[in-house]
Order: sequence, then structure tokens, then C-alpha cells
Amino acid sequence: MAKSLTREEEYIVSESKELYLGEERHWGTRILGAFPAFRHRNYKLYFTGQVISLVGFWLQIVAEGWLVFQLTHSALWVGIIGAVSTLPSLFFSLIGGVIVDRISKKKILVTTQSVALVLALLLGILVQFHLMTVGILVVLAFFLGLVDAIDTPARQAFVVDLVDKEDLSSAIALNSGMFNFARVLGPSLAGILIGFTGLASSFYINAASFIPAIFVINLMVVKQAPEVVHLHPIAAIREGLRFSFTHTTIRILMIFAAVVTIFGWSYSTLLPVMVENVFRRGATELGYMYAASGVGALLATIFISAYAKKIKDTTFIFTGSLVFCLGLFLFTLTANFYLALFFLFLIGFGLTSQFSVINASIQHLVSDDIRGRVMSIYTVMFLGMSPIGSFLIGAGADKFSSDRAIQIGTTIVFLFVVYVFINRSKLFVPVTD
Repeated sequence: MAKSLTREEEYIVSESKELYLGEERHWGTRILGAFPAFRHRNYKLYFTGQVISLVGFWLQIVAEGWLVFQLTHSALWVGIIGAVSTLPSLFFSLIGGVIVDRISKKKILVTTQSVALVLALLLGILVQFHLMTVGILVVLAFFLGLVDAIDTPARQAFVVDLVDKEDLSSAIALNSGMFNFARVLGPSLAGILIGFTGLASSFYINAASFIPAIFVINLMVVKQAPEVVHLHPIAAIREGLRFSFTHTTIRILMIFAAVVTIFGWSYSTLLPVMVENVFRRGATELGYMYAASGVGALLATIFISAYAKKIKDTTFIFTGSLVFCLGLFLFTLTANFYLALFFLFLIGFGLTSQFSVINASIQHLVSDDIRGRVMSIYTVMFLGMSPIGSFLIGAGADKFSSDRAIQIGTTIVFLFVVYVFINRSKLFVPVTD
């Protein structure tokens, strides 16, 4: 016989009916009930493999940034390598979107992640045997970026093949959650590994992390899309661009992502420089800095998942933008390492509040037949604009200082957010499932 509910439980049931179906269940089951994407075998497999792979990805991100600075001791070079690694997303993501709409996304992901495994292994070998040079690193960073230009839109679109349409929001939120969980764990491990075992180990572990990801993708049974007559690649790209930039809401969301990426998110390029020059710390503390922003991002993911149906999308975007700008500006004003960690927490919370909702909003507004191309355009705005931001902030730090370069970018983001907020009634139309 089921026991009666307490007053607190009755309130939770009334506010979130998906957490309670009438029978007696423990809290763990109720919490999982809030994430219906886990009901799907394919998504559970995908989630498990990607969490492992993303931890390795963040190990490599931290190790690569530290490697560049140790080789050059130049903020400009840190910015250049950051730009080179994301430059292919600017030029090749649109082609990647056409490929995603034509070829099995499962096959694409197995291929791209296999190539990324080989490149990570090569990085580790070159570092271990002291053969790495800036020139070689530029070439490898470019090829890794080329893989990402195809892999990212494929992963963005693949989630629709793993869950039912009504569970898409849950899957997108969980994707953000897994990314941010890895962003907490990966950098922390990277700092420890670099300090105790050297740089090469981070690259080797990243290479190994692709093995379970590739294995579980091969275990999935995914329905094949029906054969359709495809447009010429140029015409297909043009159709995706026309749809994205004639749709009122998608257009402003794309522009919003680009502005924040170029002038705001580029701050992360300078973290290896600031941890040594401003905070007088080392690789371990650099890992803590990445992890602090990751904790904020993870908390934002949980918050968004819990309140997505009760709070307007634009509220998340604008509030997240203000928290991000405030945290980033305060970060540049302190030389206290522990205060900096708190401000990085705010930065991560605000940034994820923006981008998670932007991604989910676009996904809900796009049909499956054009999804790959639209998400490739989002990839261009979200990642492809990174080389511009990395180069600008690296050059600004080299000419002025790291904190001044970040402050200029933060001011630009803030002014843009104010403009969009003032004109929000003209720029946004309601987003429905």
C-alpha cells in the first residue's frame, strides 16, 4: 500500500507531475523521470560514450593551451593556435552540414572520431619524444579543426535519431550536461596529470577516450532516413542559409551566438597566459580555473532542465548574458586566485545559460530534412567565429594586456545584449515545441 505524500512531496508533484506517476518510487527514480531521453537505449549508449570522450577532449584542450605557451611564451601565439584549431569550422562546416543531411550520421561519427583518435595519439608521441614544434602544432590543430567541422554538426543532428521528438528537449539538456560535467572533470585531471606525468599523458588519454565512444556508436541500431532527391551541394547550402537568416528568431539567435563567441568566449584563449603572468600559478591551477567555469556551467544545465517549462527562453538568454558579462569583467579586476575561481564560476553559469537555450530553441524550429545544414550554420556561428575571437584577443593582449583585451570584448558583448533586449519584441517570435 502506497504511503501518503508529505506536504513537500505534494508541492513537488503539483509543480512537476513528470516526477510522480502515482506509485511509490525512490527519489533517484523520480529524478531520472525528469530526463526522459534516458528511456531510449540508443541515447543511453551515446551518453555513456560521449561523457568518456569529452573528458578526454578537455584534457587535450588544457594540455594544448599549456603546450603552446610553454613553446612560445607569447599570448599572440596562444591566440593564433586557438584560431587555427577552429578556423576550419568557419570555412568547412557548411559543407559538413550538406554531408550530414546526405550520409548516415552514425557512419560520419565513427569516421570523425577515429581520425581524432589518431591525431591525439600523434600529438602525444611528438610531445613525449620532444619532436613538437610550433609549425607542427599549427598543422595538427588545423586537421583537428577540420574533423570538428564535420563532427560537430553531425553530433548536433544525430540526437534527433536517438530519441522521440517529444524527448528532444531532454536530450539537448543532457548533451549540455555531459559537456559541462566533462568540463569540470577534464581540466582538473589535466592539471594533475601535467604536473605529475607531463603533457604527453593528456594526449594519450584523450586518444584512448575515443575507443568507448566509437564502440557504443557501433552498438546503436538507428533507423535509416528515406532516400530523397538531393539538391546540388551549393544549392543545398544556399537553402540552409536562406532558411536560417530569413527566420526572425533563428537569425537573431545565430547573430547572438557569433557576437558572444567572438568578443566574449574568446577569454578562455588567454587563461594559460593569465594563470602564469597575472596569478603566478602553474598547470594544476589552470585546470582548476577551467573546472570552476565548468561547475558553473553544470549548475546552469541543471537549473535550465528544472525550469525550462516555467521560464521564457529569452529570460534565460538575457539573464545568462548579464551574469556572464559581470563575471568576466570582475575576473579581469582581481589578482586573487580564489576570487578569480568564483568569477569563473559565474562566467560558466552565464555562458551555458545562453548557449543551451539558443541551441534548444533552434532545434525546435528546424525540420529534420534541413537540420544538418542549419546546425552547421550554428556551428559556424558558435565555433567557426572562434578563430576571429582568438586572434583578436591574442593580438589585443600582445599590444595592451590580457585583462584590457578581455574588458574591451566584454563591453562589446554587453552593449549588444542591451540593444537586443531593447528591441526584443521585434527580434524574437515565440518558440514552440
